[in-house]
Amino acid sequence: MLDIKFIRENADLVKAGAAKKHVEVDIDRLLQVDDERKTLRQQLDNRKAEQNRMSDAIRLAKDAEREKLIESMRHVKEGGEELEAKYAAVMEEWQKLMLSVPNIPDMSVPDGADDAENQEARKWGEIPQFAFAPKDHVELMTVNGMADFERGTKVSGFRGYFLTGDGALLANAVSQLALAHFTGKGFEPMFVPSLLRREMFLGTGYLPQGEDDLYKTQDNEYLAGTGEVATMGYYMDEILDPSIFPVKFLAFSPCFRREAGSHSKDTKGLIRVHEFFKWEQVVLCEASHQASVELHEEITKNSEEFIQKLGLPYRVVVNCGGDLGLGQVKKYDIEAWMPSQDTYRETHSASYFHDFQTRRLNIRYKDAEGKTQFAHSLNNTAVALPRILSMLVENYQQADGTVRTPDALKPYVGKEILGRTAR
Repeated sequence: MLDIKFIRENADLVKAGAAKKHVEVDIDRLLQVDDERKTLRQQLDNRKAEQNRMSDAIRLAKDAEREKLIESMRHVKEGGEELEAKYAAVMEEWQKLMLSVPNIPDMSVPDGADDAENQEARKWGEIPQFAFAPKDHVELMTVNGMADFERGTKVSGFRGYFLTGDGALLANAVSQLALAHFTGKGFEPMFVPSLLRREMFLGTGYLPQGEDDLYKTQDNEYLAGTGEVATMGYYMDEILDPSIFPVKFLAFSPCFRREAGSHSKDTKGLIRVHEFFKWEQVVLCEASHQASVELHEEITKNSEEFIQKLGLPYRVVVNCGGDLGLGQVKKYDIEAWMPSQDTYRETHSASYFHDFQTRRLNIRYKDAEGKTQFAHSLNNTAVALPRILSMLVENYQQADGTVRTPDALKPYVGKEILGRTAR
């Protein structure tokens, strides 16, 4: 959430930022409602002050004078409920408009309407050249008893899956390597809840715009699609000691997404599923643009080094304005090579938000001058499972239909070759 004072003083800049993100929001209406809000608040405060003054006078007055003052008090109270109701209605509209204002993208963010206009920044690794027709991960994992999609659908429904045998071993190995790699970078591991209160999603910017993609319970709680949501709520409503910055968490969480609007995309396999698991880098730092930029590059590098350990060819793209979320200032996507599709597919997203999330969640600290500031926040995927398994088995497949184990995963898997007859 942006500060209303900042919005008022930089209305044209905020409008330009919204246009770059292709977000529709009426800034002029917001400022008009803000004027109404302040006027009504002042009227309510004046009425309250008058009531307090008259209450003191009644308490000190003699009998005859007291009756006159009590009668005057009745007139002061008249219309109070109507004014309160009007103020509540204005506040409701004001809050909805405020929650719809997007963060301003960085100047380096390219123009564009969607992910097709993201710009490639760099590549790493050699794309494998097979002397045979490569299979996709669905066929490879099914034949080798690494996954069961038919029974997954039978048990869980559309996009359901079981990881079985070497598939389960491979997933566990990737998770263990991620834990070792990112804790080695100074990140503190934590298991976080995925069943969360609505406030956590409002605070991180996933609501109200992303409600269609969230699962909701009968108790009006939601299932998170990333560990970022719970982890950002960890310090909600707290004033932190700045000496702990940067705070670096490695959050593990089961994740759930309805994939609203994606019914015809990636309907088979592990690329787009309703239930998955993630290790997520989440960072809090001082309110400094330079610190955010440097940490953004750092967490992106962390993930690149992890994919390099796995030996997966990948590229990094800078997301265009239309492919940024409401709160993101800048985002990189890391995309690993997918042989069966002859293209790169997203595995990681690294973003920074300035104080957009922390202002909503009220995460503060006192700077060197003793002034209260909102911290800055960042996040980036460490690894998402089982998606990355699809790239691993496709890139490491062999002519006989088996899959080589990546060198970095051999100590965790305990075997050189993955594959056996399907059960």
